[in-house]
Formats: sequence, structure tokens, C-alpha cells
Amino acid sequence: MGEPLEFRLHERLAADTLSLGRSRLCEVRLMNDCTWPWVILVPSVPGIREIYELSEEQQQRLLAESSELSRRMMTLFEGDKMNVAALGNMVPQLHLHHIVRYQSDPAWPGPVWGKQAPVPYGERDRKTVFQKLQPVIASLS
Repeated sequence: MGEPLEFRLHERLAADTLSLGRSRLCEVRLMNDCTWPWVILVPSVPGIREIYELSEEQQQRLLAESSELSRRMMTLFEGDKMNVAALGNMVPQLHLHHIVRYQSDPAWPGPVWGKQAPVPYGERDRKTVFQKLQPVIASLS
């Protein structure tokens, strides 16, 4: 019998995102692209690729965290639309994107993927968005 799996963040997510902390279920990550307010929830359950692979309790917790994150991000960033997606085409590890969208954003009304190269956060902007998001992340615990 093999060793139990240990949760490890996919290398692509680690490279493209910044840690905001943890919720009860998830690693909470900020996409390193200042074009959009964009937070990713990654359930810290090893070997999971799809929501249905989570236990029923984990599924309910993920929905609760995703809903709370969405609500608070829309209030905080005053968006026109919240996009939530679990694609997994490039990164098979289960993760949920939460992207605040604006009718004035460069990809509106289409998807954000492939529209433009990511614009990484500068030090000052990164600190500002981290401070803004800390109460939001705290609410997920």
C-alpha cells in the first residue's frame, strides 16, 4: 500500500499567483495580473481534479467559500459582473477562478484568457490589493 498523497500546489499556479493565505478548505491565491481583481481558490485536497471528486462536505464548503469570496469581491471592487470558472485545461489541479469584470475592461464581454499578456503587480499595488483583500480572506475561515 502506497503512502497517502500530500497536497502540493501545482507548479503553474505557484508561478502565476501570489499567496493570500488559507481558508478552511483552500489555498487562496491572487493571480499576478493587475488588469482584473482575480482570486483563485485551490482546495487543499490531494489528487483532486473535479468538484465532484470532493466529499459532499468539501463540496458544500467550497461553494460557501466561493460564494462569500464572490460577494465580498464584488462589493470591494464595485464590479459589473463576477466570473467564476473551474476550467482546468492548462492546470489539472482543481481551482476556481473569481474574476471581477467591468464593462470597461480590455476583454469585455469576452473571456479574460488569451486577451493580453498578464500585467504583474508592482510592489505598491500588490501591497494595496493584499491589504484590501485581507478582511475578505479572513471571512472565509
